[in-house]
Amino acid sequence: MAWILIPQTLAMGWVAFIGCQILHLFGVATEEEGIPGRIAGMLVLLIVVYVIRYVLGGTLPIEGNASGNGYRFGHRLILAANLLAATLFVFQIAWHVLPNPALVWVLASLSSAFGYWVMALWAVGFSFIYQSSLFGRTST
Repeated sequence: MAWILIPQTLAMGWVAFIGCQILHLFGVATEEEGIPGRIAGMLVLLIVVYVIRYVLGGTLPIEGNASGNGYRFGHRLILAANLLAATLFVFQIAWHVLPNPALVWVLASLSSAFGYWVMALWAVGFSFIYQSSLFGRTST
């Protein structure tokens, strides 16, 4: 499992690094791998996706076949990933209000694991949706 998660860890680290560097360019002092850097990096990543999709006319969205194999399962995996990502985001903002340090430590460990599961669920979910569009096609 560790070999599968290594590219995800590297990708998350590079996104956070790019976000920190952008914040440093604007004069904001942040910690390395800090939450502001991660948020700024994700915003940059979303802007890149937007530019590829709408400005350059790329094909980032996967258009699946609703009657294909795995279409619904893929959407359920992506829904689970989005729920875990929302939980991770809420925890990163609200952990300061928790009174017990042991509870914060346990929830921080769980939320870090959620980040890895989110990326894996997104990858597998999008794969199922993409595969649903490939199977069942008839050539003319």
